[in-house]
Order: sequence, then C-alpha cells, then structure tokens
Amino acid sequence: MIDVNELRRGVTFTMDGELYRVLEYEHHKPARGKAYIRTRLRNINTGATTRHTFTSGDKVEDVYVERRGVQYLYTDGDLYHFMDTETYEQVAAPKSVLGDDAQYLLPNLDLVVSVYQGRVIDVDLPTKVDLEVVESEVAVAGDRATSAMKTVTTETGLKVDVPLFVSVGDVIRVDTRTGAYVTRV
Repeated sequence: MIDVNELRRGVTFTMDGELYRVLEYEHHKPARGKAYIRTRLRNINTGATTRHTFTSGDKVEDVYVERRGVQYLYTDGDLYHFMDTETYEQVAAPKSVLGDDAQYLLPNLDLVVSVYQGRVIDVDLPTKVDLEVVESEVAVAGDRATSAMKTVTTETGLKVDVPLFVSVGDVIRVDTRTGAYVTRV
C-alpha cells in the first residue's frame, strides 16, 4: 500500500480491483482542513480516463511494473511488435495501448515499455523524433494574417504545423509530448 501523496505522473496502482495509471496529478492544501489530491487516471483494462479526488491519508495498492528497453519492429494489423534490446524477446502491444502515440513510431526506434503480468500496459516514447516530410501544402509568405506556418504530413501520417521554409523531403524534429515542430534536421 502506498499513500496517495506519493502518487506522481506515470505511477501505476490498483484501486477497487482495477489497474490505473496516473496521467495528471495536483496537490491542494486549503487553509483549513485536509489536503486533497486531484488526479486524472487511465484505466489500463478499458482505456477510459476518469478524474478522481483523494484526501490526504488515503492509500492505494502499489503494483510492480517492469520497464524494458525495446526497439520498435513492425505493425501487424492492430498489434505493434517490439524487441527487447537485452534478451531479444519480442513483445506485442495492441493499438489501444499506444493510441495517438503510434504516429511517432518508426522502425528501429528505441523506447521503453511498461509490462505488468506479461502484457504491455504503456509505451514511453523518446521526447523528440525525426520524421521525413512527404506532403506539404502550398503556402506563400504574406497570405496569412498571423505567423507564417503551414501544415505538412510526415512519413507516419502525422500532421504538423511548420514554418514556410520546410518542404517535401526535409526531415523535421517533432516533440512527442505536444506534437509540435521543433526544428529542421
């Protein structure tokens, strides 16, 4: 059992027989009364996100989650296949685990997966990935009222707003946390 004050983003625990992962965490201490912790949780089994407020002193059951360094290999329908970089064992994750993060996956990309009782429950991407631009809209400086940006499509299908000088064939660096353009590589 762990105290809810020890919860942080990324912590996995069980509550009411369900497995949850903390997506957001806020600790509030009012002038009077007990502190409370507001969280946004993702149910690992169903994929649903919920908000839950704990009072200071509550306890939840901690679970052991193994973190493995893996390399992305390929996609087979709704399964994404990874290879453990130490044991060369292959593990698969359903599309529901990755969600929108699947748009950042390139073959041979190194990342970390969280495994609980033999199944992948979460994938941690690197902070930034380099993607090639395969499609770009035509944009000319001065044809917009705000900053000069255009939308491009990368090799994985991700759409990113970039400056006007980026063209088809360029490789751009994208922040995986926000999906925003960082720089041209």
